[in-house]
Amino acid sequence: MIPVKGYAAPKANILLEPFQFERREVGPHDVQIEILFCGVCHSDIHQVRDEWGGSIFPMVPGHEIVGKITKVGDHVTKFKVGDSAGVGCFVDSCRQCPSCLAGLEQYCDVGMIGTYNALDKEGKPTYGGYSNQIVVDEKYTLHISDKLPLSGVAPLLCAGITTYSPIMEWGMGKGHKVGVVGLGGLGHMAVKLAASKGAEVTVLSTSASKKADAERLGAKNFVVTKDAAQMAAAAGSLDFIINTISAQHEYNDYLQLLKLDGTMVLVGVPPEAPKVAAFNLIMKRRRLAGSLIGGIKETQEMLDYCAEHGIVSDVEVINIDYINEAYERMLKGDVRYRFVIDLASL
Repeated sequence: MIPVKGYAAPKANILLEPFQFERREVGPHDVQIEILFCGVCHSDIHQVRDEWGGSIFPMVPGHEIVGKITKVGDHVTKFKVGDSAGVGCFVDSCRQCPSCLAGLEQYCDVGMIGTYNALDKEGKPTYGGYSNQIVVDEKYTLHISDKLPLSGVAPLLCAGITTYSPIMEWGMGKGHKVGVVGLGGLGHMAVKLAASKGAEVTVLSTSASKKADAERLGAKNFVVTKDAAQMAAAAGSLDFIINTISAQHEYNDYLQLLKLDGTMVLVGVPPEAPKVAAFNLIMKRRRLAGSLIGGIKETQEMLDYCAEHGIVSDVEVINIDYINEAYERMLKGDVRYRFVIDLASL
């Protein structure tokens, strides 16, 4: 077994603290990665506080992982020692269902195995990227370009692919008007990626103070959603909306901004089931859809696309012992736009 240092939540609603544990030895198809950076996702907070239920403690969060490969198994063919590599939101799946065979492992019929807060195929808890080492099957490991700063690449493993996937699935791009609800970790990536595809992006935010940032990131328009006049003026103007908000909010207000046959894609998860007025869908043949991260193939495609176009997340790099303060700041929206842990601080 490989000794590992990390930070863990001992129980729900308990501050994260230093934690020592073990990873499995490197198997024939595994790679061992020295973790250099790990992004901090809002879902980390949800799960360490058991807000979605079923959390497994002690919990080492983190699923936006980048680092360097330090060891490879005898049968590994895609990686070598010294390569930059990444791990996203899951580390395994059944590999046999139609979704897995189609490269859509995130929709595995049996259930993907999360990078943390899950049980592996041997029934042991998985531990995430708030740690200095991880061992992963090469099939679930991603190539990372050295063209970009690794700290800025880390959030692409969740925030990047979560917004890239619906952009590609619905073909958002040149000639389309795309709204982005919320300008946070997910939202700022949605703006960058949609704009890079040639879409005219409108940011929909409660915070007027974010207008300059929205424009810097690539948005052409900005709507303050608390302003009834601005919302009324934007009615029926958008082809697509990427809704990144995980706080409770009113879906109907945003559905009215869609054109005929417009689609709002949900990537944020509010704590309570929202209400949707049927007429908001029926009268303009609008669609309400959802999207979950991306499969390994699409995530690699996204990473390669970002390397080619120089796209990374806007990050604030922190030491691991700042993680509890970082969580509190995230809940207040006080980060532009993703915390990333420097694991050298362990």
